[in-house]
Amino acid sequence: MKNEITILIESGLSEEQAIAYEALLERGPQKARALSVWTGVKRGLIYKTLEQLEAQGLVSKKGGTGTVSTFSANHPSLLLENFDRKQKEFSLSREILIHSLGVFTSKFNLIAGKPNVQFFEGEEGIKIAMNHSLRSKTLILQYIDNDSIVPYLEKDNKEYVEKRHKNKIEKNMIVPDDYYSKKMIVEKQDEITKIKILSGLKPFHTTIMIYNNTVTYITARENKKMAVIIEDPDIYEVHKNIFEAVWERLV
Repeated sequence: MKNEITILIESGLSEEQAIAYEALLERGPQKARALSVWTGVKRGLIYKTLEQLEAQGLVSKKGGTGTVSTFSANHPSLLLENFDRKQKEFSLSREILIHSLGVFTSKFNLIAGKPNVQFFEGEEGIKIAMNHSLRSKTLILQYIDNDSIVPYLEKDNKEYVEKRHKNKIEKNMIVPDDYYSKKMIVEKQDEITKIKILSGLKPFHTTIMIYNNTVTYITARENKKMAVIIEDPDIYEVHKNIFEAVWERLV
């Protein structure tokens, strides 16, 4: 069975903090010097350790100017509160890291000369991929079957369109020859959104966006939502050339 010091360390305390807190629980209020002698933690370090425990709310200090301070342990239930708070902070940090991982990977792969490939699942993953294109410094080229895809991304797509217009990011779209596309040309085409119809395209559930040395694939079905982002100048160039060749042949 784990001893008290090990449990305290696993709850998030450092070894010195665990030793000092456990000693205060066992022996009651103590002056720092006496606590140093009892625990074996050096005197200079014991003061720093007690300050850290006080900052976490686990220790209270009495006395001060003109008197020698006495330290006492606060209720152990605060250990759980601190642990839960740290878990929430860790979860938030993890989410931030997930969103930033692509940036770090891009830098790593740029130095290594490798394509940067990121895979995302679910609605949140698709949202990350869509928002990635909002960083574009170039015209976005896109193949999309709005009638097949947008119903599964209606809310996120609306927010994306609003952000794209706010940032004035231009986009050229190639779409199938259907009622939705013709309606879209009338209602959605504007100074930063150009749309052309390609006859013969069958319904498809994966949109392709080409921009900024990047090709992004987003698949949206009822039971399948995923996205792949590939950052590579050569892959980008071939997709861009094919799109532009098709675009120029369309009315």
